[in-house]
Amino acid sequence: VATINEWLADDIVKANPTVQLVAALILADEGNTVEALKCCHTGLSLELMGLMIHLLVKMDRPELAEKHLRVMQAADDDATLTQLATAWVNLAQGGGKIQDAFYVYQELGDKYSWTSKLYNGSAVCQMAMGRYDDAEKDLVEALQRDSKDPDTLQNLAVCSLHLGKPVTRFVNQLKTLTPKPACIATIEALEQSFDQAAAQHAA
Repeated sequence: VATINEWLADDIVKANPTVQLVAALILADEGNTVEALKCCHTGLSLELMGLMIHLLVKMDRPELAEKHLRVMQAADDDATLTQLATAWVNLAQGGGKIQDAFYVYQELGDKYSWTSKLYNGSAVCQMAMGRYDDAEKDLVEALQRDSKDPDTLQNLAVCSLHLGKPVTRFVNQLKTLTPKPACIATIEALEQSFDQAAAQHAA
């Protein structure tokens, strides 16, 4: 992060779109969303626009994400990254747009090659529409492609809960991953708080 700050302090270096993208990715990964958004805001590449939309969706700001999506669509509506960003925004907006997001994932999977991430996107759409059995099928396909993908394991845990199936297997697999997924850190913190409260109550 210190190196990134040095780059961003240099006006010539920080104008480079690749530097902006790398800086935004690192800052976002470190949880510094505001600074990551600043790096994206000045860029005009599809990658920077896509990351901006991803961050806005993650912040639960679909109305701002849609505004930036229109700019991205005007730049290159047919680009794969634009199609993915469209799916992210549609899913975040909910309602009838979830079906549109689902079609985007289906189209990309059929047009190119199904990946773990595309199956996860499709599965999240299916879950949002209440189709948990179909979502589970997509997630099993994703798991066959990458058995250690944290998104797949987390989505399988959520899907299994809705289907009334045990989730211990997926949670235990998540606990073995490095780096530790954020959901596991949250679970462990809650378990620790529960243990402390139980110990106080027992005393």
